Amino acid sequence: MLNVSTQNSQQNQQLIDTTDWNVIETEFDPTRLHHKETVFTLANGYLGVRGSFEEGYPQDSCATLIHGVYDDVKIAHTELVNCPNWLPLTVKVAGERFSMDSGEILNYERRLDLRLGLVSRDVRWRSPSGHTLDFHFQRFASLADRHVLAIRTQITSVDFEGEVTVEAGFDSEPHTQGVRHWRTINQGGVDRIIWLNSQTLHSAIQLGMVAKLVVEDDDTTTVGVENVCGSPTLATSFEFYPGKTVAVEKIVTVFTSRETELPIAAAIERLGHEPRYATLLAAHIAAWEQVWQDSDIIIGGDRQAQLSVRYNLFQLLAVTPRNDDRVSIPPKSLSGFAYSGHIFWDTEIFMLPFLTYTQPALARNLLTYRYHTLPGARRKAQEAGYQGAMFAWESAVTGDEVTPRWVPTPTGELVRIWCGDIEVHINADIAYAALHYWHTTNDDEWIRDYGAEIILDTAVFWESRVQWNQERHSYDILDVIGPDENHDRVDNNAFTNLMVQWHLQSALALWDWLKQAYPETSTQLVQKLNLTTERLHHWAEISENLFVNQDVKTGLIEQFEGFFQLEDINFADYEPRTKSLQGLLGIEATSQKQILKQPDVLMLLFLLRERYDYNTLAANWDYYNQRTDHTYGSSLGPAIHAVLACDLNQPTAAYTHFMRSALVDLEDVRLNAGEGIHAASAGGVWQAVVFGFGGIRMTQFGPVACPNLPSHWTRLKFRLQWRDEWYDFDLGVEQEAKVPSLVQETVNSLVEVEI
Repeated sequence: MLNVSTQNSQQNQQLIDTTDWNVIETEFDPTRLHHKETVFTLANGYLGVRGSFEEGYPQDSCATLIHGVYDDVKIAHTELVNCPNWLPLTVKVAGERFSMDSGEILNYERRLDLRLGLVSRDVRWRSPSGHTLDFHFQRFASLADRHVLAIRTQITSVDFEGEVTVEAGFDSEPHTQGVRHWRTINQGGVDRIIWLNSQTLHSAIQLGMVAKLVVEDDDTTTVGVENVCGSPTLATSFEFYPGKTVAVEKIVTVFTSRETELPIAAAIERLGHEPRYATLLAAHIAAWEQVWQDSDIIIGGDRQAQLSVRYNLFQLLAVTPRNDDRVSIPPKSLSGFAYSGHIFWDTEIFMLPFLTYTQPALARNLLTYRYHTLPGARRKAQEAGYQGAMFAWESAVTGDEVTPRWVPTPTGELVRIWCGDIEVHINADIAYAALHYWHTTNDDEWIRDYGAEIILDTAVFWESRVQWNQERHSYDILDVIGPDENHDRVDNNAFTNLMVQWHLQSALALWDWLKQAYPETSTQLVQKLNLTTERLHHWAEISENLFVNQDVKTGLIEQFEGFFQLEDINFADYEPRTKSLQGLLGIEATSQKQILKQPDVLMLLFLLRERYDYNTLAANWDYYNQRTDHTYGSSLGPAIHAVLACDLNQPTAAYTHFMRSALVDLEDVRLNAGEGIHAASAGGVWQAVVFGFGGIRMTQFGPVACPNLPSHWTRLKFRLQWRDEWYDFDLGVEQEAKVPSLVQETVNSLVEVEI
């Protein structure tokens, strides 16, 4: 079981009470193997590794995924590929291989230390022959040096006397959901190290992986290289007796040709300079401490919320690229194969706010990725018959559209996927994220060099995408998909239209500023994007005349034309269930009913909160909240509903939505956590806490809080960076509002909880 709940047994509860930083598993359940592999995922901004066992397990789903390492594949065009597995480390006791599926497990605990970025496992194992030993495994992906990975194994004999052998190697032929992507160029070993040089079959990305095996406090034990011509392995043996302990370290370095011309040479050189495990670990811990200083959240009175919030923040902080602005974060982070590692709006709308306010340099990297994909966005617009830049719904390396057009069902029937053609709101989503970053950071240099071109050229696209409706004397945007993907090919989706209105208005305001602040840049963009006076006037006219069906009296907004005419259903008629209503009813039947996969109009009211009053929010909440599939629809929804429930002073509803989001991976709330981390939901969790319960609002003087804490929370503490200054918030349940004092970057760490 995982100790994330305050309703666990006395023993498990003590484990939680002693720390707010550790996710602990005390029983191994093979039926939850893939779920726990996701939960115990580690990453370091360069690569991610699922929480599979070092020695392997039948039907496990091992994965090491590296940002930007894609290869061609059918249907999805390109996919993030499973890289050679660096984990394999085998222990043999008198010739019998240690494994969780052999012998007898007498004691077991696995732990993810969120503060230190460390996974450990303790096992007391009785071999099939009756020998008892204790194993302690520990591993990390270094945050201090992204190319370094390390495993430490400590073995203690309880009652065994005889030989123990430790072997370390690589799995050079991984597959990505059954598809092979690698060919081995060469591999070998000499003098305590082994190496592997591989290349992807189509994209020709090379990978160099090198490992050494070190026996702690013992330079005399021989480490040999076996099977040099096949799959090289490092091996060493020890004579054990009861009470004897031996510790072995496997240090690995990894490079690809995305960073260096000769990755295998770079990996060998780096390994040669690497110190022992303890020194590497100390540097890694120091790097994590630095990150947590600015990004931690402290919650008093709710251990389950505290641990689950930190877990979500950890997974986002771990996966965010540090040194690369040509990659972004996939929906499953670097923890699983779903969605092929493609990039969606998830990053800009759900994950980016957390980074913008606590790690702005990393937010800048992610937004710059979109700048580098502008050529692909322009190609997509041109191919579709439009002007400007039309960002891909699913993007990878180049920014060209990689959404599959046809996907086979389990029965072999082909289903048309329209998202890549018409889910165009992503253009406004990216512009929104870019402007939000700029307004929060005052990073004029970035908006000048990158952001302005993104925002303006996507505005050019909207000008060519709208159609004039002579009858209504308004502009339409026809044949689109809004955030609620249960309904496709709809006209005048309110989210899309009103975000386009906001986008065009914001682009015009940005243009006025740019002409004053950077006349040279504005002159260049006039030429490059053909920004004529007529064009700019047209943007203003479009923004004033976009069609939206909103009831003037109540403020209720129709999700799209004809939505109110769709069949209403009683959700209770379909309970209990373990799948989405679309899964139960089918795609076609669901599209004819008022069933939302996720917030659509409410998503709009969340993003543009300053534009809508309480009554408008209340009217739309009352209508759409009850028509949304909260439990098995999209994982992107609950956190947004949590924020809006706080705005409506409904803390109980807010907390329900919030925990549904916070526990989505830890407790496998949607029964699909085995596929990987729900990264967008993780970003939503931060927004639910800070914008929802913390009630953070931005003013011209900086952020202020109007907290609406759950009744059992005694404290909420976090910090935000706004325009190069840090703001600390320490909120109690009795406080109505708090304006924090300004603090400098030298302020002490917020991380005060001891473990």
